[in-house]
Amino acid sequence: MRERKNLEAELRAAVRESPVVALLGPRQCGKTTLAKQIVSKAREQFFDLEDAIDVARLEAPQRTLGAMRGLVVIDEIQRQPALFETLRVLADRRPIRARFLLLGSASPNLVRGVAETLAGRVRYVEMGGFDLTESGVDHWSRLWWRGGYPRSFLARTERESRAWREAFITSYLERDVPQLGITIPAATLRRFWTMVAHYHGQTWNAAEFARSLGTS
Repeated sequence: MRERKNLEAELRAAVRESPVVALLGPRQCGKTTLAKQIVSKAREQFFDLEDAIDVARLEAPQRTLGAMRGLVVIDEIQRQPALFETLRVLADRRPIRARFLLLGSASPNLVRGVAETLAGRVRYVEMGGFDLTESGVDHWSRLWWRGGYPRSFLARTERESRAWREAFITSYLERDVPQLGITIPAATLRRFWTMVAHYHGQTWNAAEFARSLGTS
């Protein structure tokens, strides 16, 4: 595991100063790992909304979250936008009894829900893959070749890294992109990505791409 000292320091400062912090970034960039490094009681204070057990724990969110103290982490918050109203009430309590760290991808539903319901109560921290300061200058070639996603960058072999990237791309095109409101078929979008990847270092010709994709 690579230390991400600057990002961790920024996140710790945010949760000290704001009742609600939204840590936003693409899937698999390391949001959950970073959050578990700064929460003191990882199991009791951590809710993963892709886990049926944690979803059941939040069937009465006002009662469950209202009784907590310290830092509470809610992962995949975009799956239950109704929680934003509960968090608004809890964030307005004085004195502040608990602070909330929300993890999620920068989907329209999440950003809109946070902006509309938690305005004035939330701070945003954006997170991506490793950059050169985190990978180390000596590993610039591996970062360039494998990319900054932790599981790809830290894979034991090039074969494992490539296999992870292929699986991630498939999952992203078929699952995540539609959640952003993009209705282009996954196969067509993958063709587009492949064409872009092979078109670097020259002027992009939209008409040429359109002809290849059979669109205007």
